[in-house]
Amino acid sequence: MPQLSVVIPAFENAAYIAEAVGSVLAQRHRDFELIVADHSSTDGTLEAVRAFDADARLTILSTPAGGGAEANWRRVTEAATGEYLKLLPGDDLLYPGALEAHSEALDAHPGVVLVSSPRDIVDARGRVTIRNRGLQGVRRAVQPGVEAIRTTVRKGTNVFGEPGSVTMRREVLEAAGGWDARFPYLIDQTSYSTVLLRGDYLPVDRPLAGFRVNDTQWSVALVDEQSTQAKAYHAWCREQAPDVISAADVRLGDRRAELMALARRGYYALNARRMRAAR
Repeated sequence: MPQLSVVIPAFENAAYIAEAVGSVLAQRHRDFELIVADHSSTDGTLEAVRAFDADARLTILSTPAGGGAEANWRRVTEAATGEYLKLLPGDDLLYPGALEAHSEALDAHPGVVLVSSPRDIVDARGRVTIRNRGLQGVRRAVQPGVEAIRTTVRKGTNVFGEPGSVTMRREVLEAAGGWDARFPYLIDQTSYSTVLLRGDYLPVDRPLAGFRVNDTQWSVALVDEQSTQAKAYHAWCREQAPDVISAADVRLGDRRAELMALARRGYYALNARRMRAAR
C-alpha cells in the first residue's frame, strides 16, 4: 500500500492534462501512486494521459458516461489504496514539494484528518493572476475540524481551497461516506466538512498548487448557483454542529457568499476578456 494516492478525475482536459499529470509524476515523494480516470472524454484526454503509461506509478481507468462529477470522483477515489488521498482536477497542477509537505504534516499529527494549503489562481495559459489565495481565518496551528468549518461558514467562501490544495486521510473520507454531492457545486467543500467533523484540521501555509480558470469552465449562471448552494451548505453545517455554528454565523456567511458571487463574476469576466485579447 502506498502512503499517498493522487487521483485525477479527468473530463475534456486534453489541453491541460499532460501538465497536471507531469506535475504529479515530477514530485520527489518516494511512496505515492497516481490514478487517472477519464470520464468518456471526446477531446483526446485519454490519449494524452497514455503518453505517460510507461511510468509504473500511474494507473489509467475509464469511467462510463453519466453521473456527473460525483461519478468520476468516486470511481477514481475507490481505486485508491494509499493512507492519504489527494484529488487533483485534470486542469490544475501541483507545485514541487506538495506531496511531501502534506504527507509530513499528516505523519506528525495523528489526530489531523485534513490538511490544506493556499493556491495560486492561474489562467488558461498558466499565468498566475492571484497569488497565495486561501486559508482565510485558519492560518494557525492544529485546530478542531468543527471550528475550521465554522470559519469557512462565516467567511462565506471555501477557505480550504480546491481539491488540489487538500490532502485527507482516505479511510476517514470513506467512513464519512465518500464524496458528498448534496450541493453539487460544493462537492469538495461539503466533503471536507464531513471529514473535518471527525477530527482536526491543520494548515500548511505555503502555496502548493495552481488552480486554473479557463474561459470554458465558468459562467454567470454557475456563479449564481454557487451562491445559492453556499447558503444551503451553511444551513446544513449548522445542523451538523449547532453548539458551535450559530444562526448569526450562518447569516454572516450568507451575506458574504452573495458578495463573493459578485466578486467571482467580475473576475471571470475580466479573465475572459484577457484571454480573448491574447488570442
